[in-house]
Amino acid sequence: MFQSEHETKSEKPTMSANIILFDDERRDHLLPLVYTRPVGELRVGILTIREKWERYLKGRASYITQDYLMGKYPIHVSGENIVINGGVCPSDMLFRLVNELDFNEALLQGDDLIAAKLDAHQFERLMNDQEVDSLKGFDLEDTPYIRIRHPYDIFMYNDEALRQDFALLTRNRTSERISNTNTIIGSEDDIFLEKGAKVECSILNASKGPIYVGANAEIMEGCIIRGPLAMNEGAVLKMGAKIYGATTLGPHCKVGGEVNNVVFTGYSNKGHDGFLGNAVLGEWCNIGADSNNSNLKNNYAQVKLWDYPSGKFKKTGLQFCGLIMGDHSKCGINTMFNTGTVVGVSTNIYGSGFPRNFVPSFAWGGASGYMTFKLEKAYETARIMMARRGVELDDEDKKIMEHVMEASKSYRAWEKGA
Repeated sequence: MFQSEHETKSEKPTMSANIILFDDERRDHLLPLVYTRPVGELRVGILTIREKWERYLKGRASYITQDYLMGKYPIHVSGENIVINGGVCPSDMLFRLVNELDFNEALLQGDDLIAAKLDAHQFERLMNDQEVDSLKGFDLEDTPYIRIRHPYDIFMYNDEALRQDFALLTRNRTSERISNTNTIIGSEDDIFLEKGAKVECSILNASKGPIYVGANAEIMEGCIIRGPLAMNEGAVLKMGAKIYGATTLGPHCKVGGEVNNVVFTGYSNKGHDGFLGNAVLGEWCNIGADSNNSNLKNNYAQVKLWDYPSGKFKKTGLQFCGLIMGDHSKCGINTMFNTGTVVGVSTNIYGSGFPRNFVPSFAWGGASGYMTFKLEKAYETARIMMARRGVELDDEDKKIMEHVMEASKSYRAWEKGA
């Protein structure tokens, strides 16, 4: 389809771009996190992948994604389109290469399309799976960038991505004043507070990585933080929280207890004591008081994680891997998650003992067994939780949840005897 070429081209000025992020054939390996969003809406570092590209290219992004997501995430095509793999995060070098593309040129990693610049006609041909012989392909070879292929890649690459985003967001800007009630370890240059951020009587150790506190976010008294840490707008660290990097709190998350290398996508809560480590939580999740996850097996063996496309547990290559939880899922107090647990969308886990390492979407129960979380009840729970943050559960959200319930039906084994 493409011919690989190597040319030296003069760098072009960055123009406002129409960006289109596409989900590739590896998308299902990122379930359950992408059941409810395109790949480009995943958060790694401070920003989502979409937000990163919008800032680099100074444009607006839309999506080529699953049909059932298109109502909420519609595509916008113009006469000049930068098409980018949704799992690929920009680096300075990759951005320069994308910015240098002429019409009908592409960047490739092996046989994978990473980015292309297309006019409307060429884009239509590409969408219709027609052969596009006129595209020139440039192999990226050793160009550094982050690519998210598996859920655990998010916490694995969070340190690197957070540092890159910190530099991107704070370059040539001045932080709000840091209160002298705090103890600072390392350089104040590695701590940045946006307008309205509140930080009092806490220990901020930026010697191991930067600390970013977003607009109107708050670090309550007595928190002990070792960077890198990112808190997005309205996020809250509760009193006495112990945070190890690299950890990200998405918008309006509330977090307490002990946390190590966790990404909270947004609007999710872990407000009380308990340990969470090497984990990724979607949006609208709630972790009950004194709940914990194991992130290391007792025999120090490699962790296996549920893989949706193969329908089985697969080796991750990781010694540390905790919890992956899809949107709208909850757990009751004192829940114990085993090493490498995957929880789907709209689950409600409670009771004694360890739940299984794979809990399908719309499951209600725990170690003693499950029943199906009815769709109308799931709507009701989501509506109440979202209203607490001033967000409405709309018809598109309901359609997505309905699709996920049907798509995940085969994993709810208890329904087969119904």
